[in-house]
Amino acid sequence: RIADFQEVLSEPTVALAKLRDLCFSGIPFDGGLRCLCWKILLNYLPLEKALWSSLLKKQRDLYSQFLKEMIIQPGIAKANLGVSREDVTLEDHPLNPNPDSRWNTYFKDNEVLLQIDKDVRRLYPDMAFFQRPTDYPCLLILDPQNEFETLRKRVEQTTLKSQTVARNRSGVTNVSSPLKTTPNSLSEYEVLPNGCEAHWEVVERILFIYAKLNPGIAYVQGMNEIVGPLYYTFATDPNSEWKEHAEADTFFCFTNLMAEIRDNFIKSLDDSQCGITYKMEKVYSTLKEKDVELYLKLQEQNIKPQFFAFRWLTLLLSQEFLLPDVIRIWDSLFADDKRFDFLLLVCCAMLTLIRDQLLEGDFTLNMRLLQDYPISDVHLILKKAKELQDSK
Repeated sequence: RIADFQEVLSEPTVALAKLRDLCFSGIPFDGGLRCLCWKILLNYLPLEKALWSSLLKKQRDLYSQFLKEMIIQPGIAKANLGVSREDVTLEDHPLNPNPDSRWNTYFKDNEVLLQIDKDVRRLYPDMAFFQRPTDYPCLLILDPQNEFETLRKRVEQTTLKSQTVARNRSGVTNVSSPLKTTPNSLSEYEVLPNGCEAHWEVVERILFIYAKLNPGIAYVQGMNEIVGPLYYTFATDPNSEWKEHAEADTFFCFTNLMAEIRDNFIKSLDDSQCGITYKMEKVYSTLKEKDVELYLKLQEQNIKPQFFAFRWLTLLLSQEFLLPDVIRIWDSLFADDKRFDFLLLVCCAMLTLIRDQLLEGDFTLNMRLLQDYPISDVHLILKKAKELQDSK
């Protein structure tokens, strides 16, 4: 199988149909094959190999530019504005109500940052990977000479402020000692020593920059679960020259993937043809075609697809299985030329594989089965989904 992949990838122009076929059945990890295939399948790398090196250089430089403009510049501005007190009225000051005020943007960004921070710290808690230091910390940001405020400092300062000032019900502010906060809250903010950064901090930066560049959608909870497996795959690439650029490459692949699935995250589109409600209904209409008895049972118990399929579809099943299994499912999803039609069939396969239990169970039991899916063998699920696809 590895030789088959190498053959397709050694051509001057990659044959996409052949590559999709191979990837659909799972991509070997060896030699960084998966990282490379995902970059092609997610339209980050073009099919003409001669263009790769110039494109990668251009994109990685562009990402450095984003870091400078969105993290370093505001950090320097914050550091500088905090220094001089005399001309605070002339300078853009923190209480300036003008929506164009830099401070106003800064505080708004902080709200988004805190939400991202809370979510990325919890990424795959059963794995140590995201808590470990990266071999390639971002030197632009971690240079010890830096005087500016990093994202890490922003979070620490903002959370400490919000921890110490608690308002009681009558509106009186009582400032409690930060040392008396709940035991967990401080240990949660233990960070690696200066000059190091954990993998979750890299993911935080990717999501923060994405939110800044896409104000129409910004950050929605769950995006952390989409970026996690991408980043993990690129940051564990056996080739160090690829691994070193995992942050920038993940950012662009995530952006491309979000361009395809972002409608699932936009609430106002829920009921449109491209929204999540339509896709959830599609899971049930497909099930009705494939297994009418099971479909009627779920209807009769009033088990709506929103109760389980919302999470399955929006997060591309990243919450239902262990990370290596999620990555294997994504091989097939990214290889699907109809882009995520196959995901609907995977959801149907998951339902039909537990049909006997569902047909016997009552509402409560069935909800538990669907929200904590019992089968962990993803190969079985993918095989079943492929059967459903072939029986169309």
